[in-house]
Amino acid sequence: MQYLFVFVVLAGVLLFVTAPLRRASSAEPSLADANLAELEAAREAKYRELSDADLDHRTGKLSDDDYEEIDRTLRGEAITIMHDIDRATIDPQ
Repeated sequence: MQYLFVFVVLAGVLLFVTAPLRRASSAEPSLADANLAELEAAREAKYRELSDADLDHRTGKLSDDDYEEIDRTLRGEAITIMHDIDRATIDPQ
């Protein structure tokens, strides 16, 4: 009877001690989640680039022609990123 009690107590202690290790492995973000987070960060960075280019144009640091070229390029890149986000959220593999 004492051996059973000791066994149960040891099993409980073992479960208690290893609980954080078991929880950490199941809480790791999936590759799809990491990819989506990376894409969302890229989208925000692209929005900042567009905003900076607009500010540079309004303050006269960029000519109209340069601004149009930069704006067209940045918007194309932003659209590509948004399409990638759509694909990642529709088909998260």
